Amino acid sequence: MSENHRLMLVVGSVRPGRIGLPIAEWVRGVVEEHGGFDIDFVDLAELALPFMDEPRHPRLHEYTQPHTIAWSERVAAADAFLFVTPEYNYSYSPALKNALDFLNQEWWRKAVGFVSYGGVSSGTRGVAALLPVITVLGLVRVGANVELSFAGQRVDDEGFHPDDREVALLGRELDELENLSTALRQARLSPLT
Repeated sequence: MSENHRLMLVVGSVRPGRIGLPIAEWVRGVVEEHGGFDIDFVDLAELALPFMDEPRHPRLHEYTQPHTIAWSERVAAADAFLFVTPEYNYSYSPALKNALDFLNQEWWRKAVGFVSYGGVSSGTRGVAALLPVITVLGLVRVGANVELSFAGQRVDDEGFHPDDREVALLGRELDELENLSTALRQARLSPLT
């Protein structure tokens, strides 16, 4: 049996009272049941990256701040990413965008998926706004993504309560992340000639 891929599960909102945390906890439970990944659970509120404070462009990989060096090491160690992200004003969470912008080559040729949430649009406009960002960073998006409409109505003191369709879709997304991670790991190991 091959070694598990390392999946970084990122809570993309830092707002107090956010529903992204209980949604991400549900996702973590499903990932654990799936069994194909070792999980690095990143709550951006706990990570507490400041607004981009590196003097050199991230593509140079000449970091000066301890928080950037630590973030770089975690992202570099990941094979795939699953972003649990809201939609803010037809766009993405600024905390998630900032976390992406801190680095460059650490994201290259790695699989990414989304669990988005919002009102009637299910957070899809936030994901759509992120697509140019993830593309230029070299992330490769899976086809299946979980989109949660009015998710706040399904969060209580016991957590987030998905429906059967959402659970099945998340399972498919994880299968795709695992499959794509295998292919991209090989691509990262093969130098361009």
